[in-house]
Amino acid sequence: MQFKDEEYTVDTNQLLVVSEKFGSADVYGQNAKSILNKATGFIKAYDFTLNPYRGCQYGCTYCYAAAFSPNEKMRDDWGKWVLIKENAAEILEKELMRWRKKNYDKLPTIYMSSVTDPYQPIESKTLLTRRLLEVMLEYKPILVIQTRSPMITRDIDILQRFKNLRINMSIPTGSEVVRKDFEPQTPSIRARLNAMKKIKTKINDLTGYSPKLSITITPLLPTLPEEQENFIKQLNFVDRVVIQDFHASHKRSLVASTRDAAIDMKKKYEWWYNNEAKNYQLFKQ
Repeated sequence: MQFKDEEYTVDTNQLLVVSEKFGSADVYGQNAKSILNKATGFIKAYDFTLNPYRGCQYGCTYCYAAAFSPNEKMRDDWGKWVLIKENAAEILEKELMRWRKKNYDKLPTIYMSSVTDPYQPIESKTLLTRRLLEVMLEYKPILVIQTRSPMITRDIDILQRFKNLRINMSIPTGSEVVRKDFEPQTPSIRARLNAMKKIKTKINDLTGYSPKLSITITPLLPTLPEEQENFIKQLNFVDRVVIQDFHASHKRSLVASTRDAAIDMKKKYEWWYNNEAKNYQLFKQ
């Protein structure tokens, strides 16, 4: 599955200079020429993707988005840097105004985010995703938010004002030991589940519009056999569970693929991957 680099709209003529350190990540600031990009690939049914940041501090070993890094070094250092699109809120306002003028009878469909996490750690400081949500409220988009961060609960006061909202929480495995191997910089499984339960509890008909909730097991990683049944039972409060295997592996840049670090990690779980197709179907059933 190939993906266009949705981030070409960031002005590549600007010199990338580290503005600060946030945790272990180098932080860059840059202005974007546009913030709404035509959706492609598996989310082509949407009008736009919206990525507040470039890069992702979570640095998951399997993340296909590393292919869209500005250069080879940053691709190799995936997870150790993040670029803030500093003018994103202002650009979004202008682009949604243009959309409304041309499509006064149609709501825009927006997927946030496709190649980054809108609630990665730097968001706690910048509040950039929150500002984008505030801008979008007036234009009433059909919005999907994809994240693996419990930080999303911070914005419940805004989220409950969206009439057409789906929140996807990424939880690729039900085993903490597997999570720590494949995505060691991410929040715990329990924290992610608790965040979704909090959203379901706090947003109701009295407080606002209830969002649709999904758990995305993408890619499907192994769950230890003794933990699998309990993990699946814990998902029964959402209305959708999405399962997907690894992206195909490529050596070319600008092609969505599973990174070598994840391919190497699969060897540790040969007991699962030697029968991957069968285990995938069993889990799905």
